[in-house]
Amino acid sequence: MMNLIKRILSGVIYIALIVSAILLLDNSPVMYLLVFPLLIVLGIGEMITMAKDDASQSWLVNVIDMLGGVGIFVAFYMHYEGETMQSRALWLLPIATYLLLRTIVQLYRPRQNAVHSLERSFFSLGYIALPLALLNCIMSITAPRLLLGMFLFIWLYDTGAYCVGMLLGRHRLFERISPKKSWEGVVGGVLACVAGAYVTHKWFDEFFQVPDLTTWLGLSVVVAVFATLGDLVESLIKRTVGVKDSGHILPGHGGILDRIDSLLLVAPAVLIYLLLIVPNIH
Repeated sequence: MMNLIKRILSGVIYIALIVSAILLLDNSPVMYLLVFPLLIVLGIGEMITMAKDDASQSWLVNVIDMLGGVGIFVAFYMHYEGETMQSRALWLLPIATYLLLRTIVQLYRPRQNAVHSLERSFFSLGYIALPLALLNCIMSITAPRLLLGMFLFIWLYDTGAYCVGMLLGRHRLFERISPKKSWEGVVGGVLACVAGAYVTHKWFDEFFQVPDLTTWLGLSVVVAVFATLGDLVESLIKRTVGVKDSGHILPGHGGILDRIDSLLLVAPAVLIYLLLIVPNIH
């Protein structure tokens, strides 16, 4: 019972931070620019810890990677929110600075396999920081509240998949990577997303500012498919490095990566969906 209470409380706090960060964007970006960079720092920190080996990264490299991840997020925000051509042109500055610092620092790590070290750094940023930075792109071509709708569908999928999988799960989805995930759970998650899309269109059109039911239904399916794949990808990473959870910062949930694993594939997939499939969205 105590573990369940901790799981619920940590989940509520996480959701409250995300919702607040997005809703407050109408008035100020401060919360947004605190919450998502924090997720990047914590996620990269967990990836660093999971990937440790006999030639673990130095503290300086770890700090540069974390700041580089934050820099990528801020760079995308600057690009899409800049009011002048000069301010928008500055968006490449954090990325260029990170590339210079990270590669130069590697010169002074002579006993370390440079290829493996740089692979870990660049993979961490590409896998964690870049998808979160793409949230700025999604926000720039839609009403910010559609971004909140995307998160809502992720949470609905996770809840539906967990509940149905626990009750009815019999047929394994991808046993080699994740023995507990079932096809029944996936179906439950998809149905929860689709139901959420209908409810959103029926009763919350004015709030979310996206009146088209087809757009919502398509978004819910994209989220469900790529949330499943995102979960499997993180499971593959954890299985490869031999850990059960990415961390312990969220009681009952594990680490930040365990919480945002779906988002890391959902964000780029939703951006592609909005740009290439949804008419007149941009």
